[in-house]
Amino acid sequence: MSRAGRSVQSRRRRKATIARAKGYRGNANSKYRAAKQALLKADGYAYRDRRNRKRDFRRLWITRINAAARQNGMTYSTFMNGLGAAGVELDRKVLADIAVRDPEAFRRFADVAREATATGA
Repeated sequence: MSRAGRSVQSRRRRKATIARAKGYRGNANSKYRAAKQALLKADGYAYRDRRNRKRDFRRLWITRINAAARQNGMTYSTFMNGLGAAGVELDRKVLADIAVRDPEAFRRFADVAREATATGA
């Protein structure tokens, strides 16, 4: 009985791995074993950092909102509490964008939050 040759599939798989590792440093862009290990590592980092990106952006938005709120004489927590009490349902991404692009509109939001916390207290 004749043997099944798998050289075509193996070569295709190795070529695909080397192609994905294009641009890597050292042997990782030309040697199969090094490229395979580098891709395993890179794929792990990519998986992890797709989740971390969400955390990082939320931290950035909170930092921007806090800075803008402090310019209007409030802390981040009192500002967000006041917005919640006033029934303003804007997420942090939008609030941070407003804080950066339109300080006057953010000041009006701060006034709304201040009034809501004053009446609620």
